[in-house]
Amino acid sequence: MRFAQRYGLLLLRLSLAVVFIWFGALKIVGMSPATVLVERTVSWFDPSWFVPFLGVWEVVIGLCFLYRPLVRLGIILLIPQMMGTFLPLVLLPGMTFQGSVLCPTMEGQYIIKNLVLLSAAMVIGSTVRDKKGKNR
Repeated sequence: MRFAQRYGLLLLRLSLAVVFIWFGALKIVGMSPATVLVERTVSWFDPSWFVPFLGVWEVVIGLCFLYRPLVRLGIILLIPQMMGTFLPLVLLPGMTFQGSVLCPTMEGQYIIKNLVLLSAAMVIGSTVRDKKGKNR
């Protein structure tokens, strides 16, 4: 219990950073399994620049979570990114659900798990003003 209290928030922040940096980097180098989903969701943008741009945006979010003084900026950048992430649930229901909103496809599950990332960011954001915890 003491370990969790001491390092839990730090590990949560680092985990969030790793996920954003890793998934963003995959978009930058053209190896993301989410590319097709992004392309179909925002078809009004040219994917040759938009997918890498989104990848850079995500890497920056991750880097902000690595450096505690930039966590607020990371959360600000995360808000529109997350809004875009949930768009396929509305714009592409045939791709994200199997006949019913109770049965998401693999793509739908990929999107819905972002609720955990969003909640993690909220927990981390709630500690930004806490000057006591150096490890947070």
